[in-house]
Amino acid sequence: MGAIGSGTVTTARLADIAAQAGVSEATVSRVLNGKAGVSAATRQTVLAALDVLGYERPTRLRQRSAGLIGLITPELNNPIFPALAQVIEQVLSRYGFTPVLCTQTPGGSTEDELVEMLVDRGVSGIVFVSGLHADTTADHDRYAKLIGRQVPFVLINGYSERISAPFVSPDDRAAMRMAVQHLVELGHERIGLAVGQRRYVPVLRKIEGFIAAQREVLGRTAGEAEELVHHTLFSVEGGHAAAGALLDKGCTAIVCGSDMMALGAIRAVRQRGLTVPQDVSVVGFDDSPLIAFTEPPLTTIRQPVEAMATAAVDALLEEVGGNPAQRAEFMFQPELVVRGSTAAAPRRD
Repeated sequence: MGAIGSGTVTTARLADIAAQAGVSEATVSRVLNGKAGVSAATRQTVLAALDVLGYERPTRLRQRSAGLIGLITPELNNPIFPALAQVIEQVLSRYGFTPVLCTQTPGGSTEDELVEMLVDRGVSGIVFVSGLHADTTADHDRYAKLIGRQVPFVLINGYSERISAPFVSPDDRAAMRMAVQHLVELGHERIGLAVGQRRYVPVLRKIEGFIAAQREVLGRTAGEAEELVHHTLFSVEGGHAAAGALLDKGCTAIVCGSDMMALGAIRAVRQRGLTVPQDVSVVGFDDSPLIAFTEPPLTTIRQPVEAMATAAVDALLEEVGGNPAQRAEFMFQPELVVRGSTAAAPRRD
C-alpha cells in the first residue's frame, strides 16, 4: 500500500482510519498533519490504526528506535516459536525498541555466533528462547561472559541455577499432572509420554510431573511409570516413532511434549488402522496457532504465551533501564484445553 502523507490522504482512507481508531476524520487529519489539540492516547490509537490497516506512517510521525533487542529462537518449524516471537516483538515495539530476530538452524549459525553478531551491532539486550540455557550438558559460562560484557538478557523455557538472570517458564510438572488426571478421569490406565531428550530442563520437569501423577493417581512406582516414557525428537516424525513404541506397550492414551509430536502420534495410530480418540487418546503441548483446526481438534496443554512473553520483555527492559530485575524464575500456569482428540478409554472385552 502507498504511503499516507498530508498531501496523499484520500477521503476514503481517512474514513477507514477513523472507523478503525473509533475517532472522527477531523481527528485523524490533525494527527497525520501534526496539528495540536489531540491527546497522546488518541494519537497512539490513530497511529495503531494506520499500522493495522497496513498504511505507512508519514515520515515525521515514525517513532525513533529506542534501541535494538536481539531475539534468539530455535527453528521456526514448530509454531510455538513464531507465536512467542510475535508477542515479544509486539511488546518491544510498543516500548519503542526494534527487535532483531535470529533463528538457529542445523548447520547454520550457532547461538554463540548469533550473540557475537548482536553484541557487535550494539544491542541493548537479548531474549533467549529455548536456547543452550535449557541444555543441562551445555557450558553455561557463556552467559557469565555476557553478564561481564554488561549485556542484559532474559531466558525463556529452561532454568539453570548457575545463570544469574531472570527466567520465564511454564510449569511443566503441573502440565503433566493435568494431562494424566484428565486421561484417568476418562478411564485410561496405560498412559504413555512422548518427549524429547532427557538433557533438556523442560523434558526433565515433564518426566517428573508425569511420574508423580502416575504414582498419585494410578499407584504406579517410579520404575513402572518410567517404562511408559519414550524419548524422541520434538517433531512430527519423532511423535510418530514414539507413538509406535508406546502402542506396542499397550497404551490407550499418549501425552506428547509438543503439538507437532501429537500430530505424528495421531498419524501413527491411524497407520495401525486405529482411530483417535475412539481407540487411542492423544494430548499435545503448546496450543500452537491453528492446532484447534486439526482433525480431530487437538486436546492440548496451552502455554500462556502472551503472559510469558510480556513478562520476559518487562524483566529485560527493567535491566536495560538500569533497574536489575529479580534473579529468579517466573513460573506461569499452563491450561488444559479439552477438544476432540481425547475420549473415554476403549472397553476391554
